[in-house]
Amino acid sequence: MTQSPNVIFILADDMGYGDFGIFGDGSSRTPQLDRLVAEGCTLSHCYSASPVCAPARASLLTGRYPQRTGAVDTYEAIGGDRMALREVTLGDVYRANGYRTGLIGKWHLGLIGSQYHPNQRGFDTFVGFRGGWSDYYQYKIDRNGTSEPSDGSYMTHVITREAIRFLDENADKPFFLHVAYNAPHFPFQCPKEYVRPFSETGRFHPTLATLYGMIACMDEGIGQILQHLDELSLAENTIVVFSSDNGPQLYGDTARYNCCLHGEKGEVFEGGIRVPAVIRWPGHLPPDSRCHAFFHGCDWFPTLLEACSIPVPQKLALDGTSRLTDLLSKDPFPAYPQFWQYNRFTPVSRCNAAVRMGPWKLVWPPIEEAHQVPPEVIALDERIKQMETLPDRPYPFDDSFRCIPAPHPPQLYRLEDDPLERNDLASKHPDLVQKLSAAFDSWFDSVMADYQTAAADNHQH
Repeated sequence: MTQSPNVIFILADDMGYGDFGIFGDGSSRTPQLDRLVAEGCTLSHCYSASPVCAPARASLLTGRYPQRTGAVDTYEAIGGDRMALREVTLGDVYRANGYRTGLIGKWHLGLIGSQYHPNQRGFDTFVGFRGGWSDYYQYKIDRNGTSEPSDGSYMTHVITREAIRFLDENADKPFFLHVAYNAPHFPFQCPKEYVRPFSETGRFHPTLATLYGMIACMDEGIGQILQHLDELSLAENTIVVFSSDNGPQLYGDTARYNCCLHGEKGEVFEGGIRVPAVIRWPGHLPPDSRCHAFFHGCDWFPTLLEACSIPVPQKLALDGTSRLTDLLSKDPFPAYPQFWQYNRFTPVSRCNAAVRMGPWKLVWPPIEEAHQVPPEVIALDERIKQMETLPDRPYPFDDSFRCIPAPHPPQLYRLEDDPLERNDLASKHPDLVQKLSAAFDSWFDSVMADYQTAAADNHQH
C-alpha cells in the first residue's frame, strides 16, 4: 500500500504577485519559486480569505470564514488574533489520521494563553513566534512552549533550518508541515549579502532593496527545503504548496510593482486579496500547468484533506469546498457567492467588504473610522513583543466608543473584462448591485452570529 502523501504548506507574509520573479517586472528574483512553478501547477485566481494576517491564517487552517473563528484582527495584546478554542484545525485532523504535524515560523492565532498555543491546536511540533511580527535578529523562539533566546541567526534562516530538522525527524511517517515565513513583513531587515544585488543597481530605495533581499533569502530557503525532500527520497510523495497570506504593503518606501492590481494589503480590492499560489504534486498535477479556477482561502482545508484521502470530520461546518477536481479547470468564476470583509476590532457591515459571484465583484470601500487604532493599542502591540513574561489574559479593550458613519456606495466590477478594477459599473446594473448586496447582508448576519459566540469564548479564557 502506498503511503499517504505528505503535505508541506509554505506561506509567505505580505508577498504579492509582483514579488514573484516569474510574474514580476524583473525587480524581484526568486529562482527557486520559479522552479516550483515549472514543476507544479500555478493558481491564477487564488484569493486569501482576508487582506491581513491573522484572519487569513484562521481560514486557511479551519476552512471557515475568519469572522466565524473570532480571529478578525492583528492586535494580539487585546486578543484580536485569537482563534476560538472550539475551532478544528488542519493540524487536528491530520494528527487524528496518523500524521506528524509541525508548524515552523509565524502563528498569529493566539499569542496570549496556553490554550491558544500551536501545540494545543493540532501541531506536535512548534518552533517560531506566536505574535504578528518579530524582529529578525532580536527575538525569542518558542520551541514547544519553551522560550529560547536569539543566537543571532537571521529569522528566515532559523525557519528554514527548523523545517529541515522537522523533515529529518519525521521522514518515516506521513507528515503535515506548515512553514510560515515572516518575510517580507516589517521590520525590513536582511543580511547584506542578500540586499547587495538589489542595492547595487541604484534602482531601489534602500528599504525596497532590503525587502527584495528578504524575499531572495526566503526563496533560497525554500530551495533548500525542496532539495532536502529530494535527499530524503520524499519529493515524489509530497504535496508542496506555496502561497502568501495576503497582498503586499505598497505604501511609502515599499511601493513597488504588483502586476497593476488595484489596492494592497488591508483592502478587499484585488491587490489585497488575490495572491500567488503554486501546488507541486508529482504524478497528479502536470508540471508547468496553470489552474484558472477560482480558489478561496477557505478551500485549502477540504482540498488538502481530499488529496490525502482524509474525510472532513462530519461535525465541521465548513465554508470552503474541495477544489481538487478543479485544479485543471479553466473557469475562474465562482458559481455561488464568495465573501470578504475586514476592519479593525469588531467587524462592521459593508465596510471594506466584497462579494464575488460569476464574473462580477461588488466592493464597499473602507470606512476610515472603522480602521482607526487608538495610540495606546499600537503602543501595547509594540510593548508585548518585548515582555519576558506574557500576561495570563489579553488586555481589556472596548470599541463601543467608535462612531461609524454609513457605508460608502458600493462599486461593481466585471472582472472578466476588467481584472484591474478600473471601471465601476454600479450605476448601470442596479438590480445586480441589489442582488449581491442582499447576498452579502445575509452572509454577514450568519458569520456575525458565530463571531459573537467566538468572541465570548475567547473572553472567558
